[in-house]
Amino acid sequence: MSPSTFLGEFEQMVLLAILQAGDEAFALEVRREIERSADRKVSRGAFYTTLDRLERKRLLTWVEAVPADDRTAQALRRYAVTEEGVDALRVSREALMNLWRDLDGVLERA
Repeated sequence: MSPSTFLGEFEQMVLLAILQAGDEAFALEVRREIERSADRKVSRGAFYTTLDRLERKRLLTWVEAVPADDRTAQALRRYAVTEEGVDALRVSREALMNLWRDLDGVLERA
């Protein structure tokens, strides 16, 4: 994996939230999933900048679609994680798991 595909913490959260949202991975739902799951406020600017960066890295893609519950039938971007994005998440997860190895006891005492 090239250095340009290493994932930062927020990039990981965005990709994971897209995977969690599945067919409903529209920007608002993805942002809400991050705020709900990570108990973290997400600014619009940081969120959309990250989506654009992940698209440039070819780690996500999008299509225009209408949300199932949208009465206005307005097309929005529905995001999906690419195979490269899944691979990048897999590498990040493995690296973090290696770093966390044997630290459970240390963190429990803190």
